[in-house]
Amino acid sequence: MSENLHEQIEKCYRMADAINEAGIAKIGQQMTLRETLRYEFLKFIVYLSSGDDVILDVETKFVNEYLGFNLTSEMAKQLKISESIIPEIYGSQVPVGMKYFVLADAGGKMGKDVYHNRKAEYLSGVYTELGRRFISCNDNMSETEIKYLTRYMGMMDTFLKEYGLYTRKATRPNLVPGDVSVAVEDEKEPTAEELIENLNALTGLSGVKDEINSLVNLIKVQKLREKNGLKQTDVSKHLVFTGNPGTGKTTVARMLASIYKSLGVLSEGQLVEVDRSGLVGGFVGQTAIKTQKVIDSAMGGVLFIDEAYTLNVGKGDNDFGQEAVDTLLKAMEDNRDELIVIVAGYPELMEEFISSNPGLKSRFSKTVLFEDYTPDELMDILKKMLKKQDYKMTAGAAKCAKEFFTKRYEERDDTFANARDVRNYMERAVSNHATRIVNVKNASEKVLTTIEKADVEGIVL
Repeated sequence: MSENLHEQIEKCYRMADAINEAGIAKIGQQMTLRETLRYEFLKFIVYLSSGDDVILDVETKFVNEYLGFNLTSEMAKQLKISESIIPEIYGSQVPVGMKYFVLADAGGKMGKDVYHNRKAEYLSGVYTELGRRFISCNDNMSETEIKYLTRYMGMMDTFLKEYGLYTRKATRPNLVPGDVSVAVEDEKEPTAEELIENLNALTGLSGVKDEINSLVNLIKVQKLREKNGLKQTDVSKHLVFTGNPGTGKTTVARMLASIYKSLGVLSEGQLVEVDRSGLVGGFVGQTAIKTQKVIDSAMGGVLFIDEAYTLNVGKGDNDFGQEAVDTLLKAMEDNRDELIVIVAGYPELMEEFISSNPGLKSRFSKTVLFEDYTPDELMDILKKMLKKQDYKMTAGAAKCAKEFFTKRYEERDDTFANARDVRNYMERAVSNHATRIVNVKNASEKVLTTIEKADVEGIVL
């Protein structure tokens, strides 16, 4: 952002006015979106000030200068109480204003406006800059304030990513007390090699890894040929992912989107995930518009369509799945360098789906099969999940869990959900553990982190 903070804030207000005028913000008669945004900026500052539990005169002066309030330290305390600004809760709540900015961008409700559907991302950047400036405006900056800002911006970034609106390079504050300019250092983005290494570190999926590695190697060679002025082979990057639930299809699609970006195949690298309900409307003409909006949000990245076979389940006059398919095929043809589509679902149903339309068959020439996880792989996933939550199992608990997943695998049917089963199993084990130790006085770290055999016995999914 080249503008100073005053200009950045005012630009956000103008965006809010435009969203208001478009009829997108349904806040009510009491406050406009501009006023809501201004008030939320203030609450954000009060939240950050909770880091050292005091707001100094120099900080209220900062607030009044940039936000136009006549704030005092006492007023800040009262606002914290009246608005229930509890850091642990507030830091995980997306502000109302941001939700409307995202709705305007992700939903394409304002068309190709002058802000190029980057309003939400810009607003997130202004929150970051406002927070950094506030934290660094005095010599008593606390580590807790930095933690609160980091948590809040992480929450915002996650929200933008969920809607395919995150394109900024990751940044972290380089805070120097008294330095109002606050330098920002870009974190180095991972290389294609590092991303491939992360993919290869996933549990199981050996066949998937081989397919993805082969595809990446082919793309790398084509890039080298292009650099040397040699003819290019047309490489179809659209893929069919087939497999049962919980086999990692979405995870691999998200990683592949990042790999494509690192290789220069995609400009943004976001993953937009959708199913039939996100593409198909209920009336004539609705589906094409709805599908196109999703496609627009995925431009520069990967569009991942789960259970894609449901798009042609109905052949009657009242089913518009084919309209979604036709719109999708046209977009894939018109945006070869800016859109990659991955369709996913059960093997047999996906084969039937791809074969139902010559256009689909020609564009989706490569299928990647995600095999069910074996009992050993399910156990490896369980141990990783537990470790991530600071838990570990005793030998007895691990033996009991292995027996459970072996039986579950050998008798698997349509209810078998691979890694989703593992997550459900872990949640039940952790719940049983909590029930067992809740009344233990002065529980040690070992007691708090150890899953015992009694915690996993009798678990039913």
